[in-house]
Amino acid sequence: MELFLMTVTTGIMVGGIYALIALGWVLIYKCSGVLNLAMGELTLIGAYVSLSFYSAGVPFLLALLFSLVIGFILGILTERIFLDKLIGEPVLTVIMVTVGLSFFFKGCVELVWGTDTRVFSPPVFPLKPIQLGPLIIGQVYLWSFVAAIILLCIFVCFFKYTRWGLAMQATADDEMAALSLGISARFVYAIAWAIAFMAAGVGGTLLGNINGLNISVGYMGLLVLPAVVLGGLNSVPGAIVGGIVIGVLQNLSGAYLDQFFPGGVKEIAPFAFMAVFLLFKPYGLWGWERIERV
Repeated sequence: MELFLMTVTTGIMVGGIYALIALGWVLIYKCSGVLNLAMGELTLIGAYVSLSFYSAGVPFLLALLFSLVIGFILGILTERIFLDKLIGEPVLTVIMVTVGLSFFFKGCVELVWGTDTRVFSPPVFPLKPIQLGPLIIGQVYLWSFVAAIILLCIFVCFFKYTRWGLAMQATADDEMAALSLGISARFVYAIAWAIAFMAAGVGGTLLGNINGLNISVGYMGLLVLPAVVLGGLNSVPGAIVGGIVIGVLQNLSGAYLDQFFPGGVKEIAPFAFMAVFLLFKPYGLWGWERIERV
């Protein structure tokens, strides 16, 4: 029972970070109907930028703030340079461009930072674990979860109460109606990419604090896709719930199935779950169902 509780607790905490990255997937899909297959590389870039500032002696919170600012700028530039001319083009075309961007960004990361595993030194979070009854929790998991939840709350409030956030929701609901009200679709898409860069970068930074940082962290961005599908591709609350569920599922698979099927069940389980789940709920738990009448 102690193993089960510790596994679930750790899964919830890692799932909070997954939810933050999933938010980037959902934002871009809500605004443009495009699956951004370069999310893993956005995660990598933000994490390495934070690590670079921290290694240069900048305090961690300030390094994280700098990475948010740079992520915002890079998101705007990416949308303007690579995607702005594709507004109105077939969705498949835009998706293939994001595939090309993923390879481009990965190459840039390898060129600038290399492929060796790097760690935040000195450690950002205390190494001594916290004991809560029978549970022993590493502080890196606990504080990473707290940081992820705080940022998720900030992003949710941004969408609900700010002019930019409301404009993004209006464009996602009905682009033509939003355009008739004077909302710029180009502006909304640029902001969506900027926030996706920021959310993915923070998620990558927190994951890098847990396991170290190397090129494989980019895979975590793709690992979040089952969480997005579970909650619904256009649902922000769904991204949060899906991230936590996938985090718990991944940890339980590693704890109980790796001994019978050695070789990475922990990484495969979320995608197997996604394949089965889609058979019964193709639009996710809170996704919009497309209804066509002839």
